[in-house]
Formats: sequence, structure tokens, C-alpha cells
Amino acid sequence: MNLSFNFFNWLPLLVIPTNESQQKQKIHDYSQFITGRDYVFESINQGLEGHMTGVGKGIKPCDYIILRSESELSRYQVEEIDYYADPPEMWMALLKKVIDNS
Repeated sequence: MNLSFNFFNWLPLLVIPTNESQQKQKIHDYSQFITGRDYVFESINQGLEGHMTGVGKGIKPCDYIILRSESELSRYQVEEIDYYADPPEMWMALLKKVIDNS
């Protein structure tokens, strides 16, 4: 039995695919949808975060979601997202408000 360690046998496990690290965040615009009908948003932490339940495909952590509250647009970043099993395009996410410092 040969128990010697060979670094090169483990090398493929340490390599991160470059295409995954170069993916960009997407922006999902929900500003034209109606809250309470098309999605549900619950503000938490004095409006700096929120829980949202909605429908849509391809939303991932780090993506952005644009929401409208009356005439004001707000941008949130997806911290966590879980898709329902049925229907598969329905999801629940934890969002963090993006504060524009410009």
C-alpha cells in the first residue's frame, strides 16, 4: 500500500474555473410590477434590508433587484435566495438595500 502524498493529485481540486469568477451581477427590474399582486416585499432593519417573495428565473446571490415604492426607485442586492420546488420559478430572498453615495 502506497500512502505517499502527491501534490499534483490534488491540484485539480484547487483550481477555480475562470468563467465562474468573471460572471457579472444581473439587474432584475421589478419596478413595473405591483407589490402584493406580483411580489411581496417586507421591509426589515429600518428599510435597509427586506424579505421578498417573487417569481422569475435566473436570479442569483449578488444580483440586483429594482423596486418602486410610490414614485421612488430603490436598488437592493440579493444576499440569499431560495427557489421553491413548485412552482420552480417562485423564490424567496433576503435583500440588502444599496445606498448610493454619489
